[in-house]
Order: sequence, then C-alpha cells, then structure tokens
Amino acid sequence: MELFLISKIIFVIGVVIALYAVVRNLDIIRIILIYWKDLILRK
Repeated sequence: MELFLISKIIFVIGVVIALYAVVRNLDIIRIILIYWKDLILRK
C-alpha cells in the first residue's frame, strides 16, 4: 500500500513538471511562429 501511495505522488509531481515545461515551451513556440510570419510577409 505504501509503495502505491509513493508511486502515485511521484506520478503527480511528474505531471505537474511536464505541464510546466509545456507551458514554458508554448511561449517560445509562439514567439518563433510570430517571427516566421513576419519574415514571410515582410512586415
């Protein structure tokens, strides 16, 4: 039972870290897409 609880806690921490990494990367991806759009449209 203890092992199940510990594995569940580790899983939740991993999900939180993964979501944080995705949110940080979405900001970077958005900046890159805006740069390419400006480069293509020559604004």
